[in-house]
Amino acid sequence: MGPPGVGKGTQSVRLVNFLNVPHLSTGDMLRQACQEGSDLGLLAEQYMAQGKLVPDPIILQLVGKRLDQGDCQEGCLLDGFPRTLGQAQALDELLQRRGTPLTAALELKADSEELVKRLAGRGRDDDRPEVVRERLRQYARQTAPLSDYYARQGRLFEIDGGGPPEEVFGRIKAVISQIKKKAMSV
Repeated sequence: MGPPGVGKGTQSVRLVNFLNVPHLSTGDMLRQACQEGSDLGLLAEQYMAQGKLVPDPIILQLVGKRLDQGDCQEGCLLDGFPRTLGQAQALDELLQRRGTPLTAALELKADSEELVKRLAGRGRDDDRPEVVRERLRQYARQTAPLSDYYARQGRLFEIDGGGPPEEVFGRIKAVISQIKKKAMSV
């Protein structure tokens, strides 16, 4: 998890290579289901064609089907999901039924003004400073309950996302090492 511009995409690529697990993006799963013309894909496409969010039950079914694939047996990295408290609770129920509870939620954090500078420097229309600040406010409103949820469970690990990508990844690896040690002692 992390606000726009914190480097989730960059760090996700590094992390899946480091852990040798698949990268599961709900956006990618939705596009693939639509391309395949599966029942779930056709259902999701109806919502997407109207510019609506695909309902959580459909997303959860897609995630569940993807988790059934052999490459996910040793774990995976979820990206872009869950985004809300309801999604997090539903994901936990799904994973508990499967006997594969979520190990950790990593949250990259960085100073808001640093993020505004990073994003505004890209030159895209939606990266103007005032738009970026609003995206950051929306992210904070949506994600604060999610962060609190995982923190109460002892599964939230906050990581400083400031600085060069190599330094950030070093911090992520240190947290992963800490998580592995904790898992081995249980």
